[in-house]
Amino acid sequence: MYFSRFLQWKWLERQPATKNTFRHYRVLGKGGFGEVCACQVRATGKMYACKKLEKKRIKKRKGENMALNEKKILEKVNSRFVVSLAYAYETKEALCLVLTIMNGGDLKFHIYNMGNPGFDEKRAIFYAAEICCGLEDLHKERIVYRDLKPENILLDDHGHIRISDLGLAVQIPEDETIRGRVGTVGYMAPEVINNERYTFSPDWWGLGCLIYEMIQGQSPFRKRKEKVKREEVDRRVREDTEEYSDKFSEEPRSICKMLLTKDPKQRLGCRGGGASEVKQHPIFRHINFKRLEANMWDPPFVPDPRAVYCKDVLDIEQFSTVKGVNLDPTDDDFYSKFVTGSVSIPWQNEMIDTECFKEVNAFGTDGTLSPVLDSNKPNPPPKRGLLYRLCRREVCFKSSFSDDEDDPSKTL
Repeated sequence: MYFSRFLQWKWLERQPATKNTFRHYRVLGKGGFGEVCACQVRATGKMYACKKLEKKRIKKRKGENMALNEKKILEKVNSRFVVSLAYAYETKEALCLVLTIMNGGDLKFHIYNMGNPGFDEKRAIFYAAEICCGLEDLHKERIVYRDLKPENILLDDHGHIRISDLGLAVQIPEDETIRGRVGTVGYMAPEVINNERYTFSPDWWGLGCLIYEMIQGQSPFRKRKEKVKREEVDRRVREDTEEYSDKFSEEPRSICKMLLTKDPKQRLGCRGGGASEVKQHPIFRHINFKRLEANMWDPPFVPDPRAVYCKDVLDIEQFSTVKGVNLDPTDDDFYSKFVTGSVSIPWQNEMIDTECFKEVNAFGTDGTLSPVLDSNKPNPPPKRGLLYRLCRREVCFKSSFSDDEDDPSKTL
């Protein structure tokens, strides 16, 4: 009985996702290949963010590998400090990633658009601790993020953060190093700028830049809105020592210096202990990481649910039309690798969070067999309720053990 119910849930989980699975709402922002909008699963009411990757734009920029890499890494990571991928589907014009929705805005907006630039020390330390946990979860999967900056750190409704936009992340094979001059100007580590080989050291440098910016209200190697050439910023990163104002107390100054060490071998987090040695720094002495990782630590700032912590939709630059690019059957192989429907753990969490599991996972009285699991009884008439909405079939949850294998409606 229980195994039969399990198979039915797995069957439901494997149903293909299409644009009709969701309701789409207002634009939240933009990514590298298209818009990001709010969406809602019609069957359960769960809200997500839908990141659209326009097919023609991907092809024009030869971004197939980057898009597929981001999708595979998002699928692999299951962390409360990194955005989760719940569904991947396609429309005629775009490939779509359905991700954790983060209504609290990004750290850049909060640093520069909510009063005086920067945060108080307590708030900066809280965000740094959660980012450290997110990096630890990525590094456990041997994934180096490589693009840590305020724009990529998002707040949820409750004030917790998640790392987003894993387009530049890459998985490093065991006992190997990689090379790649990628990232954002002013946040790239010296070893990245110098095109040297590395593993996870760029992420700890990025954390140092982020802590500095959260407290100082500007990045360590470029002032806010300063017009300076890329080559000059890179030179500062390689050669100059960051300056500290009186906004920094002893412990934030100490951790920034240790994370912004030019030599990656001497950098905090790169001496063999990884995230654990960063967590042991005195700046985090008041943080209980066990409670933080269990979502039992209250954030110092909770977003106002009535506020919009982002640019006005009218201020979001519109994407231009892609011309001169034609889609053809040779692209179908890439699309088939990308479009895989729901992702198990986020989908299961959705069923639990929306209480669909509680409502649907019902058995008969006194633990007897449920009518929809009893192959000796006719299926009950369909109800236009939750079960109907979940699978959009005439009869939901057909018996798993039907003898009529030629009738697809009676099998999983």
